[in-house]
Amino acid sequence: MSHPADDLPGAASQTTLIALLRVACATTLMVMSFSMLQPVLAVRLQAAGVSASAIGVLAMLPFMTVALMVPLMPQVFARLGVATAYRVGMSLEALATLGYAFTEHYALWCLLAVVGGIGAAAVWNGTEALIAHNAPPDRRGRFTGLYQSALGGAMAVGPFLPGLLRWSPHALTVFAATLMLASLAVTFGRGVSALQAGHEGALPAGLWATICSVPGLVTIAFAGGVFEAGLGSITTAYGSQSGLSLAAATSLAGALGLGSFALQYPCGWLSDHVSPRTVFGLAGVLLLSASAAFATATAWPPVLWICAFVWGAVGGALYTLTMIRVAHQFAASSAIAGTAAMITGYTVGGAVGPSFSGVMIDHFGAHGQAAWLSVLAVVVLVLSRRFSGRSGHG
Repeated sequence: MSHPADDLPGAASQTTLIALLRVACATTLMVMSFSMLQPVLAVRLQAAGVSASAIGVLAMLPFMTVALMVPLMPQVFARLGVATAYRVGMSLEALATLGYAFTEHYALWCLLAVVGGIGAAAVWNGTEALIAHNAPPDRRGRFTGLYQSALGGAMAVGPFLPGLLRWSPHALTVFAATLMLASLAVTFGRGVSALQAGHEGALPAGLWATICSVPGLVTIAFAGGVFEAGLGSITTAYGSQSGLSLAAATSLAGALGLGSFALQYPCGWLSDHVSPRTVFGLAGVLLLSASAAFATATAWPPVLWICAFVWGAVGGALYTLTMIRVAHQFAASSAIAGTAAMITGYTVGGAVGPSFSGVMIDHFGAHGQAAWLSVLAVVVLVLSRRFSGRSGHG
């Protein structure tokens, strides 16, 4: 099957890749804004006396909203077009973020988190589908790895900005909304509007049928969501509860983002050269080691940063690897259904991660967190045996 850009003249193909780059850059800016704001909100709530469980619920809402909205995205994309739906989603994210600057009410924050999650569903699914469909097949792993590296870099930089800028929470919130508006501006242009995320005449696939066709990948995407997206805010709150300053506590989320940034491109390269069984198995071993080590956090606080780094690195790698594999499996049809299935698994993990971790920390401390994350790592290890032992695209 030829790649979409391969059938176009050179200039048109270059236009497609430039438009794809603009979309990737816009989404990266949005992620940096989000990752900067979430730890700040968590510390503000913790300082106001809100429990870890309630902080976990707020962190859960955007991801749960995305998970609920993703099944609707193929219809939204079909009605509005991928580019228009993407821009509407970016606008909702910016408006929701700006709203945090004008209220301190927890219930309103929860509502804003839902609005932002609706926007994120369109932005996230649209970006992943466009990259999966338009990246050159023989370099899909490396292209996806580079994009995920950019996201990892954004996740790493964002949580460090409050400590570097030393602005008020209100100013940081306005800055986050400004970054999202700048992201929206980057996407305007005919090149982005012309991008497609599926082949002409491709038969539509339902989300549930797609999930059932690749259950192992969806489960691993769930684990990736827990470790990469679901532990940043709650680990920050735990660090603050343990006596760390705002800058030190938010840097835990930064360490998680640094880990994600460090491993994305190597994972993309590995996916083009090494068997899925090997890379998924290695990921399970690393996650199990870090999760078990978290039990020593009360005796040796520096382990918090080590665990956060490994969780971000391997959790992000799991998501990247599942997205690459599903792009190969759905190359002959529409990338939207396959990427939607991975996003659903990842976002459910991102939602379960902070809420369940908050409960475990409230009732069992670091040992409870270590235990349930270790069980999840074992699940990844077991599932790795179901994948092909052949290298490359097999």
